[in-house]
Amino acid sequence: MRPEPGPALSATLVVLAFATGAVEAVSFLALGPVFTAMQTGNVLFLGFAVAGEGGLSPAVAAVSLAGFALGAVAGSTVESAVDARGRRWFVAALAGEAVLLGLAVLVAWRAGVEATGGPLAGPHFAVIALVACAMGVRNVTMLRVHVPDMPTTVATRAMAGLFGGLPFALDTRTPSGARAEGRRVVSVGAMFAGALAGAWLLRQSVHPAVVLAVPAALTLVLGLGFWMAPGARTSEPG
Repeated sequence: MRPEPGPALSATLVVLAFATGAVEAVSFLALGPVFTAMQTGNVLFLGFAVAGEGGLSPAVAAVSLAGFALGAVAGSTVESAVDARGRRWFVAALAGEAVLLGLAVLVAWRAGVEATGGPLAGPHFAVIALVACAMGVRNVTMLRVHVPDMPTTVATRAMAGLFGGLPFALDTRTPSGARAEGRRVVSVGAMFAGALAGAWLLRQSVHPAVVLAVPAALTLVLGLGFWMAPGARTSEPG
């Protein structure tokens, strides 16, 4: 059972976009520099690191890529299995993502993972892998949900659609109109707001684990909301 398109799903994706911004703030500013949701950056970082430029660690990018791949495979497998049983796989996806983020929070807190500045140790890599795994699950979920203009983990496509859909751009293949443009603006704005909030909290010396707990809690609340809501109003076959 896939989530039914509508205001509830759109609002959920906005919150998830905000969560992505906060996650990447922790990933890049406290764990890396590395990305956990936007793996395009890690592919580039890995290339720069292998070339010996930028002072980047190839291990950090490789761990994030591996964690993301594992999450994508696990998410696809679990969500497909739940879907085959006629269950609400979107709830399972949100729950799985929340659990993985929660484990990352626990490891970061117990191991005392602080902001960058010192050498990266095993706990850093463990947190990166767990968060990247959660984001792998998220990306598979967004492919299955397939809401245009609201990818929640990357702003590039939403921005391309936003500018390509403007009247003077004359792109007849890009959906335009107030609704489509509004989704794009809100999606990009939510991710920016999440990044801003996460960076601000880190700047105030808030522990990275606490900052990471924010997207973990948001994802858990969203999952509980869809689980408690009547299935007939939140899901449809497929």
